[in-house]
Amino acid sequence: MTLSALELYRRGRAHLNAGRAAAARGALLRAQGRTDDPDLLARIDGALAAVIIRQGDSALAERMCHDALARPGVSSHTTAVLHGQLGLLALERGDLDVAVAFLEEGVEGVGDDRDYRPMMLFNRSVAHMQRGDLVAAAADLDAAAADYAIMGDDVQRAMAENNSGYVALLSGDLISALASIGRARAVMEKTSAVNTAICELDRAEVLREAGMSTDAERSLGRVARVFAAHRMPQARGEAEYHRARALLTIAPNRAATAASQALRTFNRAGSTWWALRADAVRLRALLAADLEDSPSRARPPSAQEVDVLVRELENRRLRADEASLRLSWELWRAVRTPSGAVGAPVRTPRDAPIQVRLLAHEVRTARSTARRDHRSARHHAAAGLDELAEWQSAFGSLDLATSLTLHGSGLMFAGLRAAAQSSKPDVFFDWAERARHLAQQSVPLRPPPDPEMAAELAELRIMRAEAGSEDWLADPRAGALSERVRERQWTGTEAAGALRRLSLGDMHDALDDGTALVTYVFDGAGLFALAVTAGSAKIFRLGDWKPIASALAGLRADLDMAALVRSGPMASAVATALESRLAMLSRVVVEPLLPFAGDRRLVLTVPGVLGGLPWGMLPALRGRVFTLATSASQWADRPPPGPRRSVGLVAGPRVARAEEEVAGARAAWRAAETTTGAAATVDAVTALASRVDVLHVAAHGRHSPEHPLFSGLELADGTLFGYDIDLIAEVPDLVVMSSCEVGRSASRGGEEAIGMTRIWLHAGTSCVVAAPVVVADDVACELLGAMHVDLAAGAVPAVALAAASDRTGIVAPFMTHGAGF
Repeated sequence: MTLSALELYRRGRAHLNAGRAAAARGALLRAQGRTDDPDLLARIDGALAAVIIRQGDSALAERMCHDALARPGVSSHTTAVLHGQLGLLALERGDLDVAVAFLEEGVEGVGDDRDYRPMMLFNRSVAHMQRGDLVAAAADLDAAAADYAIMGDDVQRAMAENNSGYVALLSGDLISALASIGRARAVMEKTSAVNTAICELDRAEVLREAGMSTDAERSLGRVARVFAAHRMPQARGEAEYHRARALLTIAPNRAATAASQALRTFNRAGSTWWALRADAVRLRALLAADLEDSPSRARPPSAQEVDVLVRELENRRLRADEASLRLSWELWRAVRTPSGAVGAPVRTPRDAPIQVRLLAHEVRTARSTARRDHRSARHHAAAGLDELAEWQSAFGSLDLATSLTLHGSGLMFAGLRAAAQSSKPDVFFDWAERARHLAQQSVPLRPPPDPEMAAELAELRIMRAEAGSEDWLADPRAGALSERVRERQWTGTEAAGALRRLSLGDMHDALDDGTALVTYVFDGAGLFALAVTAGSAKIFRLGDWKPIASALAGLRADLDMAALVRSGPMASAVATALESRLAMLSRVVVEPLLPFAGDRRLVLTVPGVLGGLPWGMLPALRGRVFTLATSASQWADRPPPGPRRSVGLVAGPRVARAEEEVAGARAAWRAAETTTGAAATVDAVTALASRVDVLHVAAHGRHSPEHPLFSGLELADGTLFGYDIDLIAEVPDLVVMSSCEVGRSASRGGEEAIGMTRIWLHAGTSCVVAAPVVVADDVACELLGAMHVDLAAGAVPAVALAAASDRTGIVAPFMTHGAGF
């Protein structure tokens, strides 16, 4: 059957709305040849202009719209439709006032015609967003979604919901943003690769704002390739631009390259407004690369180059872009030039996003540092971190809270350096605790049961087992599932309150005569420690970071080799090399503090960069009672330990002495539930965990540095992930993980670390016993089996572990984390 011109026109618009530009163009060109109705021809031209906009020839699209308006016989309704298209063109080139004016004429002119009104409302909402009027943008999106719902157009309604998520993102509500974009993607990914890429682009922006820049950058690279394959230069340029922004904080040299690519793409497409934004990111990246002394062929921009672009951004009313570039320049001046200590007053737009406000605090801090006014530097850095903390306090998810610390890392290190300059223990302690609390101030509210998340985790377990490699999340299906799991965890974990941060005076009161606190601080260049007893405190400068970092880098390889080579001709040489490295670290990191601490038991708090150190193996700490606390405040405010009457013991698969270890532990207790062999499934273990006070799992472990919550314990039916812990109704008071590596953590921003131990502690467990490195099976079996003898007799975990080490003569990397005593 031959379709009429009107039917082909409608089909072409349907293809266009679904992201199928080529099919739309074909249908519309055929429609042109089947009518001489001037009004319909004008509408066809307007729709073709929309196709051409996506393909990057905005000048041709604009000429087509104006030529169509000039046709004799064009109705007022069609005139309104063409005004809507001209509004879209103005929006694409960044003429926001013109865009809003044309789109208002279009909305008014089409009246109640839902074939056209909702898309105009949608486009006008984008213009409002880019002008910073989020209230108007949200109202237009709500009206468009209501029209699409009446029409039964689920795809376009999903597109409106996706953009509602973007409005939430701009307002700082990452949870609502992610939820809206996720719901939209579930609909849009079934329609076309282009619509899927549109959702993925917006989702990547949420990840970037959440501090997950690496994930965002990878996602935006995929999105740019999709838009390039579909010959959509404007959309491709936007993806490249956002990729450059994602790289800005983690790899400024690469950010400059990506921004230059986006700039070229926008210039070819005639998109001046977007080209200005890309150029601003390019200059910011060059400044950042110079500040971190990144090897780069490009020099930082000149004052004139920055000033010219700042004025152009102001003229275009790109307030956030202008402020970001201007403040980046002032930060560079403050650090790099003799005159940087002074400058124009630091100002930000009234509605500036938090990242711009934090950058303003960094400039004030850097200027104070340049004047050697360290007190003022601490004040400005603290003001910025308090603002970040207020934003963080809305989020209960450990994953999200720790990733957000990326935005405050510059302020945190500047404050720590200024605190070290003070030489005052109370100031130093305050900043050490501020750094520790940056990502752990929120007390999570246990999420309700989530059967869908449980099902997705079960599928991921199967996929991980089948992949048999560490890059299993590279599989598209696994990647999509892991994204949904993360989004569920973000949205399902609310904050129930905030932890208080103690003063040094409070800490003196909390310590008894037999206990000392040692809090380590990494300020980006050197390592410090503050030792505190009930009556005194002292700061120690332990040395530059580079030699310590070098020793730590080789330590992991030595520990792995020592665990594998325990006999034969190489064993002695391996053991000697390991002992030498441990002794060196002990001399630098621990021994300077011991005359002050005496023979007291120790509470250690450490930055993320020291998270992999097996403290109990350092010669100065062997046989000593100590525990690693997440912060001094959390340790001092810990609730009294609960009763440890019920015990659950688990032997996972393929661990040579796991069942022997479990049997030895069971012999120490009057009664214990035991799960071994094929019965040791994830469901069985999580159910056991919810009803016991003590959980001991002897299983292989895996740590995932890039996705710490996908670290886990290997059980009969796959991995018990960190995410699974959130599904446990009530976690045990004490968890013993006799597993290699699950005591490891991934450092985020130098200070914060996240791994399986932190996940258990965040969920409410008081104490975790774990090792950060590979441990031989017989070492774990004998040491931890002996530990249960003292635990069952009522000893606290740190004392029980030290006593077991003394009795067996075993020096192992197992440590207590949290309330070890």
